[in-house]
This record gives sequence, C-alpha cells and structure tokens, in this order.
Amino acid sequence: MSVTVAYLSVILLWATTPLAIKWSGEGPGYLFGVTSRMAIGTLCVLLVMLMLRRRMPWHRKAVHTYLLASIQVYGAMLAVYWASQFIPSGWISVVFGLSPLLTALMAAALLGERSLTAGKLSGYVLGLGGLGAIFGSALELGPQGVYGIAGVLLSAFLQCLSAVGIKRLNAKLPALTTVAGGLMIALPAYLATWAAVDGEWPELLPTSSIAAIAYLGAIATTLGFALYYYVLSRLSATRVAMISLISPVLALYLGHVLNDEPLSFRIVGGTALILAALLLHQWAERRVAQEAQ
Repeated sequence: MSVTVAYLSVILLWATTPLAIKWSGEGPGYLFGVTSRMAIGTLCVLLVMLMLRRRMPWHRKAVHTYLLASIQVYGAMLAVYWASQFIPSGWISVVFGLSPLLTALMAAALLGERSLTAGKLSGYVLGLGGLGAIFGSALELGPQGVYGIAGVLLSAFLQCLSAVGIKRLNAKLPALTTVAGGLMIALPAYLATWAAVDGEWPELLPTSSIAAIAYLGAIATTLGFALYYYVLSRLSATRVAMISLISPVLALYLGHVLNDEPLSFRIVGGTALILAALLLHQWAERRVAQEAQ
C-alpha cells in the first residue's frame, strides 16, 4: 500500500472515530465501550497475524516498542473515552489538533527533527488560533466542558509521547506486529480497570452502541492502528501528527450532520484557520526539504 493511501485512510478513520466513540458509550458506559472495543480489536489483530503466519518477536527493542504502543492503546484511548462523556464528538478531534505542536516539541527534543523552524511555528500558531476560535464555543458547556477538554488534552499528550518514543526507538517492526504487542499489553489493563470500576454487564445496549463498538474494534482498531504505525514508520513524527489538524474538519461536520452537534460561525472560521495552517505547514516542509538538498 502506498503511503499516500494509508495517510488518507487514517484521516478518514480518525474523523469517524470520535462520533463512534460517543455512540459506543451511550448506554453501556465508556468503560464497557472501550474495553469491548479493545477485546474485539485484539482478537481481530491476532487472527490476522495467524492468517499471515506472523510471529511476535520478543527481543528487548520489540518489548519496549509494545510498551510504548500500549501508552497510546491504553492511556490515550482510556482518557479520550472518559472525556467523550462531557463534550460533543467533534470537540474530541478538534482538541486533538494540538497534537502537531506537542509532537513538534517532543520530536525536536528527542529526535532532532527540524520541526520548530520559523515557517512551521507560524503554521502551528495559525492552527492554534483556529482551534482557539472553535474552542470558545465549548466554554458554554461549563465545568463538564473543562473536564472533557482536559481529558482529550491528556490523551493527545500520551499519543504524541507514544509516537515519538516508538520513532526514537526505531525497532523496525511491522506495523501490525506493533499493534498486536500494544493490544496484548493493554487488554488485560482494560479488563482489570473495567472489573475494578464497573464489572457488570450493561442493562442497556442500544443497536447504535453495538454497531459503533464493532466498527471501532474490527476496523478503527485493527486497520486504523496498523495504518497509523505504517505511516509513522515512513514519515516524520511531526507530519504524521498533522492528521490531527485535518480530521477535526471532517469530524465536526459529521457530528453536526449525524448527531445534531452545534456548528456556529465561530466553528466555521476556526476551521478555515486550520486549513490555512495546513497550507503554511506544507509550504514550510517543502522549503526545509529544498534547503537540505
């Protein structure tokens, strides 16, 4: 598969994931939603590994990679599922738009990437301005909005930390193997968390929740994580994080159309600033590449 196709696929998956997360927790609760998703995802990934006759390496670098992947699969996902109780689904993707800035700081410090040039920083500032414009509408949600945004910020930080750590370790593992290792570590942690906090089969399990859990487990987890780590292995950590500035645009409109979430003039204006930030970042990326030649 070409990197371009994989990159676009991740964008589409990330754009639809927030709404699916929201629906999966409505009725059964967020812990059941995320735990059942990861159980389905683990089963699907291991079946694919078995069909492809892939073996799991367990050397030191491989184990460290699996541990780093589990930071995203368990820590980042648990935080964002908890946050989904308090904010509209579109906001999940919007706040994740801070990921490029977080990744740029980590990549510059840990990977030595040229991710903090003047042109790129201007793009990040413009993108943050767009996110800030959209974020203003969330203040109307009150304290719950603050909880939700804080949870997504924590999730974004953990995902960036995981991505940069895997990139720095550079174990050169296949993407599917990385996903399988992360899930094998994360699933027991999810089951233990669900057992300790809830532990009861939900009384209410709507059809929409079942469909969302199945989609997240079989497609978003199995295919989404594999494509994400495939792209991460071939592009800079900062460029991969730019997905988090593209997917909010789609996620906001999907939430508006399919879940009646608000879409004000402020949101539209913020979206325009984010698109402008993307164009500026791409221009800066090409300029850096030309100077390196």
